[in-house]
Amino acid sequence: MSETIKLFHLPFSFMLPQKVATEKGYFEDEGLNVELIERDRADVDWKYIPAEESLVEDHDVDVYPICKWESIKRTWRMNDGRIIAKGTFADQPYTVYVRPDSDIEAPADLANVAVGVNKRTGQEYTVIRALEEHMPKDAVTLEHHGMPTDRLRALRDGEVEAVSLLEPQSTLAEELGFEPILQFENHMGIVGADAIDDGILGKFMRGYARAAEEINENPETYREAYLGMLEGDADVAPDLFEGIDREKLYAEIEVPTYEPPEVADHDELQEHLSWMKRRQLIDGDADIDSIVAPVGR
Repeated sequence: MSETIKLFHLPFSFMLPQKVATEKGYFEDEGLNVELIERDRADVDWKYIPAEESLVEDHDVDVYPICKWESIKRTWRMNDGRIIAKGTFADQPYTVYVRPDSDIEAPADLANVAVGVNKRTGQEYTVIRALEEHMPKDAVTLEHHGMPTDRLRALRDGEVEAVSLLEPQSTLAEELGFEPILQFENHMGIVGADAIDDGILGKFMRGYARAAEEINENPETYREAYLGMLEGDADVAPDLFEGIDREKLYAEIEVPTYEPPEVADHDELQEHLSWMKRRQLIDGDADIDSIVAPVGR
């Protein structure tokens, strides 16, 4: 008997195995019938995951990926499921870029300089933690500048001095002449509704791992799918691609090596929760047992 789940899909480069596992039938082979929930890039002007709506309650989603720290905040503040898995998912770091004429030459030079992020996606917490390694915590300054295309425009137009980006927009940034200043890992969490038990989680993880292995063995086969989000960006922000040799740009972008997620680590997430409390990024009474699901433990 197949079990059915609704899986929210982020069309970001690091989440490609999720879509491949669905379309190639790898989840189905495990006895998991997956309905992929997606949003069209043209309809998204702020973020793919609605900030004030519960995916579990308002949209009937069973599983969704999101930044690790936002997964902590969202599950606690909105009771929007509980964390079931985590990982980096792909060998793709965040990169902070500045304009080529900038006086910023090293990460420490970003102290008290606004870095453009997309707030309420969790991205800001990743950037805060990375910047704290190079400056006092009260010198970390972030500004909301929306989607990657919005951040690139803001940097180009001088509205902000630095922005954080992931691939494939990082390669576009370099093609536009922007300079990398700092790189750091991207950390994700996977959140599940109460119905996600050990059995369903195991099926999900095995299907996902099979897709990751398939992409790693045949990266060129999946290049077009991998570049899909950048193609979507070109449609909604054609000005960023003016004068860019898109064929050359796409040829420079490599399909990354993927890793399957791991079962959520209660103790590791407790450390992240404690950091968020010290930073006053979450309620002081936030309880890890209300945030992390008991599956896999």
